[in-house]
Amino acid sequence: MPPAKRADQAELFTASSAKEIRDLLWKAADKLRGSLDAAQYKEFVLELIFLKYVSDAFDERRTALAKELADEGMPEERQAEFLEDKDEYTGHNVFWVPEEARWSWISGKAKTQSVGELLNNALDAIMRENAALTGTLSKIFNEDRVDQKIVAGLVDLINNAKFSGYGDRRAQDVLGEVYEYFLGNFARAEGKKGGEFYTPASVVRLLVEILEPYEGRVYDPCCGSGGMFVQAGKFIEAHAGQKSNISVFGQELNERTWRLAKMNLAIHGIDGNLGPRWGNTFDDDKHPDLKADFILANPPFNIKDWPRNTEDPRWKYGVPPANNANYAWLQHMVSKLGERGTAGIVLANGSMSSQQNGEGEIRKQLIEHDLVACMVALPPQLFRTTQIPACLWFLTRDKTPQGGRRLADRRGEILFIDARNMGTMIDRTERVLTEDDLTKIAGVYHAWRGTASARAAGLEYADEPGFCFSADLETVRSQDYALTPGRYVGAVEAEEEDAEALAEKIAGLKKELFQLFDKSEELARTVREQLGRLDG
Repeated sequence: MPPAKRADQAELFTASSAKEIRDLLWKAADKLRGSLDAAQYKEFVLELIFLKYVSDAFDERRTALAKELADEGMPEERQAEFLEDKDEYTGHNVFWVPEEARWSWISGKAKTQSVGELLNNALDAIMRENAALTGTLSKIFNEDRVDQKIVAGLVDLINNAKFSGYGDRRAQDVLGEVYEYFLGNFARAEGKKGGEFYTPASVVRLLVEILEPYEGRVYDPCCGSGGMFVQAGKFIEAHAGQKSNISVFGQELNERTWRLAKMNLAIHGIDGNLGPRWGNTFDDDKHPDLKADFILANPPFNIKDWPRNTEDPRWKYGVPPANNANYAWLQHMVSKLGERGTAGIVLANGSMSSQQNGEGEIRKQLIEHDLVACMVALPPQLFRTTQIPACLWFLTRDKTPQGGRRLADRRGEILFIDARNMGTMIDRTERVLTEDDLTKIAGVYHAWRGTASARAAGLEYADEPGFCFSADLETVRSQDYALTPGRYVGAVEAEEEDAEALAEKIAGLKKELFQLFDKSEELARTVREQLGRLDG
């Protein structure tokens, strides 16, 4: 494992922007990684960034408190008592950080003591003093499998990085961006597995920009690392609101990802309820009585192994098939919608037109009950972790004008948007939606729904051939309840539809074929072993 070059450390001192510090820090951290697996390394790095964050937030509050006390004329000898008063920090939504967990204390002793032990003790002390973080931090720094040189190098790296001095950006805000940036980079490094905890930023932004979650209860039943909640918070702040205007509820199946989400929310100042521990939404719903105003979700596509209970009351529109959970997710979201709740869900394209195993009948029931508001076909390659084409479902319980909200009456209508030709390639394999793309797609939805933001911008809805179309239920019935936007917007050739379906089918067949190869190899090994015993 090569040590980080001093040149990298020097560059971190001279970074001139928050973006530059993110890029330099990633570059240096990636060098330290050596041969370590990305998934394993992710835990070390992100927990260290989290520790630096809570320590910096604590120091910032301590400095502000000292100034307040001095301004009140309190003698310095009396200030010490207040500076160590836990309530003075927790009362300002700042985690209490015991002395042995403060970054200055750790970095000062890291060269003379076991850095792994120091860090584990620090994390333990923070969880002990802050109930909200109980069980969040993994304390893995002193395990036998961990190279202490790598950990010491990371501590040194983060210690030398300059997180403040970028305009009016606080060090904590820059650290929050670094955490988010690293999550995205680790997702890319992990490939397909990265999709389990990370949704591409432009897709998350599109969901949030369309739903406009200014206030209320926001829910994600498969929240990954919590990116939907972080983006919802940014949306609110961008519109001069407070993150506290929303109440966050989430759930995550994977233990490690659940920990990442807890840290991600804390580092972005969001007080969320992700349940007391991780768990499967289908057989261990952590929020059984929740009715949400907004649901944002990117559930795993086409999962075949899920805990299916045919008697589950959530299957109001039909029992989902055992070999695909797409329609289980959709009906779970419907069950969680509040009276005027709306949901934005990322799913595989096959969900829009599948007739297999009763899925077509469930889709028909969702449409006939007027629960589908909008469908968006996404461009390819937005998800680096999968080649399966994806779309967005928007569900709602209420398409009426909703009284004082003065929305457009869209009962019996569904908006179709075909965005497959949008986006820009940022490298050979990954596409992103640009600001113009996001503005156009969200603007069309808002104009169609007649939201306050559309009225303020003077937007009025009109069908646009090849891009958007508002269909009545009779038109959707005539298409046998298929929800593929290309069928409605008018300018997409059937060949493209077929190509998408074919691409998804090929991806599924490849997966099955590889599984069969694995089984074949396993069977061959077993036969060889048995033959070997006969020879013996």
